Amino acid sequence: MPWNLPEPMLSAPVPQPHLRPGWAAEAKWDGFRALLSADAGKVELRSRRGTEMGPAFPEIVAGAAQLPDATALDGVM
Repeated sequence: MPWNLPEPMLSAPVPQPHLRPGWAAEAKWDGFRALLSADAGKVELRSRRGTEMGPAFPEIVAGAAQLPDATALDGVM
């Protein structure tokens, strides 16, 4: 499966978030930014710069194998 996820959205510090009705915000905690791609039972977990992270987080890779095909996730672990 080729690595073809979109570029990750990067956070920016603001003194007070401007939230539209129905929106929510959360504090940014330190952690690892990761992009996950799951398709046909194959999972790729990479840093935002493309470094393979799967071997360091086997439990995430194993759980993500159950996701529907063509799933892409962007988050912090």
